Amino acid sequence: MINPRTVLAVGHDLAAVGLSWLTAYWLRLSPNVPDFYQEQAFENLPLVVAVHAAVFFAFGLYRGIWRFASLPDLQRIIGAAVIGALAVSAVLLMQQTAVPVPRSVLIITPVLLVMIMGGSRLAYRGWKEQRFGNSGAADREPVIVLGGAEAAANLIRELARSPQWLVIGVFDDNRTHHGRQIHGATVYGAIADLPAQRARLNAQRAIIAMPEAGHRERRRVIETARAAGLQVLTVPSFDDLLSGRVTVSQIRNVELDDLLGRDPVQLDTSGLREWLGQQVVLVTGAGGSIGSELCRQVARYQPRRIVLLENNEFSLYTVEQEFAQRFPDTAITPIIGSVTDPRQINHVLATYCPTVVFHAAAYKHVPLMENENAWQAVLNNVLGTRMMAEAAIAHGVGKFVLISTDKAVNPTNVMGASKRLAELVCQSLQRPDGTRFVVVRFGNVLGSTGSVIPKFREQIAAGGPVTVTHPEINRYFMSIPEAVQLVMQAGLMGKGGEIFVLDMGEPVKIADLARDMIRLSGFDENEIRIVYTGLRPGEKLYEEVLADGESSLPTPHPKLRIAQVRPADPALLVQLSAWLGRTDAPDADTVKTELSRWLPEYSRR
Repeated sequence: MINPRTVLAVGHDLAAVGLSWLTAYWLRLSPNVPDFYQEQAFENLPLVVAVHAAVFFAFGLYRGIWRFASLPDLQRIIGAAVIGALAVSAVLLMQQTAVPVPRSVLIITPVLLVMIMGGSRLAYRGWKEQRFGNSGAADREPVIVLGGAEAAANLIRELARSPQWLVIGVFDDNRTHHGRQIHGATVYGAIADLPAQRARLNAQRAIIAMPEAGHRERRRVIETARAAGLQVLTVPSFDDLLSGRVTVSQIRNVELDDLLGRDPVQLDTSGLREWLGQQVVLVTGAGGSIGSELCRQVARYQPRRIVLLENNEFSLYTVEQEFAQRFPDTAITPIIGSVTDPRQINHVLATYCPTVVFHAAAYKHVPLMENENAWQAVLNNVLGTRMMAEAAIAHGVGKFVLISTDKAVNPTNVMGASKRLAELVCQSLQRPDGTRFVVVRFGNVLGSTGSVIPKFREQIAAGGPVTVTHPEINRYFMSIPEAVQLVMQAGLMGKGGEIFVLDMGEPVKIADLARDMIRLSGFDENEIRIVYTGLRPGEKLYEEVLADGESSLPTPHPKLRIAQVRPADPALLVQLSAWLGRTDAPDADTVKTELSRWLPEYSRR
């Protein structure tokens, strides 16, 4: 069925062709157009209109919507007018008439045509936006935009079409913008002026549109807006904002990631695509926070297949269902199994022949692994790593990437010590040729399973209190996507035997984290109290990036360094075999005593 609006648009443009053609004659030969040229103009008019109609449809001028006409639409109009003029000239030249059409008419016609067609679309868009923007203005909520660059302009233009928001002012640190307007919204001053100017502006919310700012700058802006008594909103994708793809539906409340966010990771995308593209990639612990994100990130590079190994049925099912929806073109094989089951591991590697293994499977909850589950932590984290690593060598895996932790540095708990031992296992297995082993250490990730973030959310939802172990305890934090991106970048760069250390930025006090979450939830500390409960077993106040006596070397990537660690004892694997192969389950004290023997840097608490 033909859209009536399309019929009107076609009729308008063909009328514009006719008007441009006849007006070009008048402009060229006015004030008195000779009768012959009048006859020539009307005689050739059907031909000119028909040629232009064909060109317009070829250029797809009627796939767009006038209300959203933009620069690409104008570019198509210009192209169609120029090609139409050339086509008309060619046809008229072939007719070989006694008196040719004046060349100036052939030049003036496309100029007039672009003016009429482009101007009509622009006028229609302006009329619709003004009409829509003015309608129901009293029902729209006033809002302030923070930032004045191209991103803010894109956001303000988008909000002008919104029935929900009415931009009443802009604050921008660029002084050249002060006192000027962006799409009708006045720039009142710098962001620091916001609290002082708050009284004159009847707004309860502010939206941040500053994709060019680093995370410290964004935090400063958020705190300034809060000091002015405003609820702060943001747009989740700064890349989309900058490119103009932002939509009003993407506006959301500021979240913890925005406060603790870090500058974007620069990835060697071409190198990662060459490394992972059309390869079989195995991810262990694929249902966990890091493992599942690894699967998502790997999928971006179009592997031939991703093998998901996970021992938790529900976690694996969840990831499988997500891939069916979000990545239907990516082949996956979900496998239930444990990294401590050598028969299954070898079967999986023999069947699917992966070239890359990301080993994320681990028991990582510090207090839970400290006493009753100490031996299980060793079996899963050390023996499981060894079995996976030796199977990788046996089946010709190109690169094996071990996900480690900053808790492996001067460990004070079983979990950290077991991960440090897993690092040494991988280094002991490294040979000049064959599988290359790469270890990547990083700290806490926001929102990971078992982290404080979900716990704090639950406590706040229940009305408090929020429990923090110690007022001075701090941790390094990064987002899960950032951590995984750096893991992949380290895996690409690793030549074998390295321990990469991620730039974790500045440590964050857990008490400050709790306060931020309370404020983000709309409460204050009078409503949701913070209670200090004391350090838990194996927990220390400060995490470290490097162990005593360790140093690090820079890499070409600014957020990755290589730790200079003590070399692994060549006899380690032989000595570990008897301990890891025992059939009984030693108690926690025995496990800790043995760990102290393998790791002089391990201090029991």
